Amino acid sequence: MDIDARGPRFGAAVTTVVLAAVLITGGTWLLAWQVLAFALGASGGVARSPYGWLFRTVVRPRLGPPAQFESPQPPQFAQAVGLVFAVVGLIGFTAGPDWLGFAATGCALAAAFLNAAFGYCLGCEMYLLVRRVTVRAQ
Repeated sequence: MDIDARGPRFGAAVTTVVLAAVLITGGTWLLAWQVLAFALGASGGVARSPYGWLFRTVVRPRLGPPAQFESPQPPQFAQAVGLVFAVVGLIGFTAGPDWLGFAATGCALAAAFLNAAFGYCLGCEMYLLVRRVTVRAQ
């Protein structure tokens, strides 16, 4: 079942704010929260993430009907990619080196910002590329 395309973009906007706050404050607990949000989105799909729930219950009822739908698999894959970067960032901030935490969190922030601001989902594009390559290889 396809999802409202505005949902993942909303989630990316919230993620952008959270990850920017992590870089500004050095709040590892905030990055741990984002790891959890990514993990839930990667395992159950973006609709099952906390930001998906927030979009579905608070934001979407205030919007008109969706004009565009998308497949849930690319955003779910993007959540898994974000999870990897956030986990690496959390390891960097908690066990060191700090530069690893800043670099990994910064990469996740850049990807989230691209989706939130421009609707360009790097993880989704990676998913499509992987699909094309694996289909051709078979």
